[in-house]
Amino acid sequence: MKLLLDTHIRDLDNEVFLSVVSLWEAIVKYQIGKLPLPQPPETYLPAQRQKHQISSLDLDEASVSHLTSLPLIHRDPFDRILIFQAIEHGLIIATVDEQIPQYPIQVLNHS
Repeated sequence: MKLLLDTHIRDLDNEVFLSVVSLWEAIVKYQIGKLPLPQPPETYLPAQRQKHQISSLDLDEASVSHLTSLPLIHRDPFDRILIFQAIEHGLIIATVDEQIPQYPIQVLNHS
């Protein structure tokens, strides 16, 4: 199973990815005071990703091309990017977000 994380889920039997877009979102939330972390996110999050053997997923042109056909169910731009990355790379999104399962992708809803 190949997973794209939207939440903090880890199973050693799965190949797990964290989108660079999630790092971007975390940095934005940290800067506006919505995400407290023990260290600055640009160092803390990559270190945690490596520690937990989570692969980084870059944002690529092929993924972005899905944006034009993606229904406007979800308005959060970061989540929309995760959705079209999952479409392009055949990933299952691990999330508790109730809107994401409305898209034509596989979701591991971990609530």
